[in-house]
Amino acid sequence: MNEYIAEALGTMLLILLGNGVVANVVLKDTKGNNGGWIVISLGWGLAVFVGVSVAGPISGAHINPAVTFGLALSGLFPWAKVAMFILSQMIGASMGGFLVWLFYRHHFNRTEDGETKLACFATGPAIRKTGSNFISEVIGTFVLIFVILYIAEPSMNIPGVEDTVIGLGTLGALPVALLVTAIGLSLGGTTGYAINPARDLAPRIMHSVLPMNYKGSSDWPYSWIPVFGPLTGAAIAAILYLLHNLLF
Repeated sequence: MNEYIAEALGTMLLILLGNGVVANVVLKDTKGNNGGWIVISLGWGLAVFVGVSVAGPISGAHINPAVTFGLALSGLFPWAKVAMFILSQMIGASMGGFLVWLFYRHHFNRTEDGETKLACFATGPAIRKTGSNFISEVIGTFVLIFVILYIAEPSMNIPGVEDTVIGLGTLGALPVALLVTAIGLSLGGTTGYAINPARDLAPRIMHSVLPMNYKGSSDWPYSWIPVFGPLTGAAIAAILYLLHNLLF
């Protein structure tokens, strides 16, 4: 059970800090109000670093159903664990969404715009075009998964010392954090780069049930895009990874 708990805790921290930076930037009367997209992208990248650092040594820190799905399709993760990993990620993301609401609840109540509040839980399109929004999530997640499949932590064995490896340890989270920051800065402007079904769906559910003034819609008609777009991008990345290994 330890690896499932690690996935839940890692995902909870990811959402608490990731959606937390969004809340700090967009909600009324916060210290970080109007901090801008660079602050949000950097905050999400650091949230990934924290989540991966905590869960990585125990579960491998997928903290994203698209990562779990892509690794399983690539033959790098057992299918028997996929369902429980995704369930753990959904539970963790729900906890993270609740904590963001708890932390910023007074600012939520002062903010009158419903779309702004939803942005602190789930993603939404800058321009609502279903096909283009879906493609944005596919491409963003493809970049995430394809690069993750090729990230290897540098390490070395000490000659004469059995079972001893020196490497980056939790600093192995740094490449993934930088990758997510790059995706946010370069590819996040169209849909808010969910690239993670649990990151969007679970907090969106929390938005729909938590009490807030001027809450507005949870935008369920859009909600399938940040779920199936990332899964599609992960599948394409896994297929190309397998083809590359087969051919080369």
